Amino acid sequence: MISSVQERQNSSLKLIPKFEIYMKYMLKIVLIQLPRTEKFSIGSEYKTLMYETIRNILYVDKVEMNQKLPYLNKIDADLNTQRILLRIMKDMYWIDEKRFDYVMNTLIREIGMILGGLIKYYAKNYQKSVR
Repeated sequence: MISSVQERQNSSLKLIPKFEIYMKYMLKIVLIQLPRTEKFSIGSEYKTLMYETIRNILYVDKVEMNQKLPYLNKIDADLNTQRILLRIMKDMYWIDEKRFDYVMNTLIREIGMILGGLIKYYAKNYQKSVR
């Protein structure tokens, strides 16, 4: 029988390949199509955020249980920032509606669901360990 800690660890491990798929899509399809002037501003910022986010995802599996929640919250904040930047790209017509919908409603949504479950789990267990 798998313990709930093992299940959560498997969930955080599922986050890595999901985020890799998202990064590859963004780098290959979306960011390459930005106007040249925007590749070096919003494109660079977006890439930096993605790299920082994957780094934090990898840290989640390495740190002790009581240290996971701050990393998960950082990942969540970075993902929300990426959503905002993506909406700006769509509003400025730098990416089309179809790609925007796929990224927001499929890729980021899946990542967000896994992340939300992990945050709830570790927030509940972190509060127990503090008391």
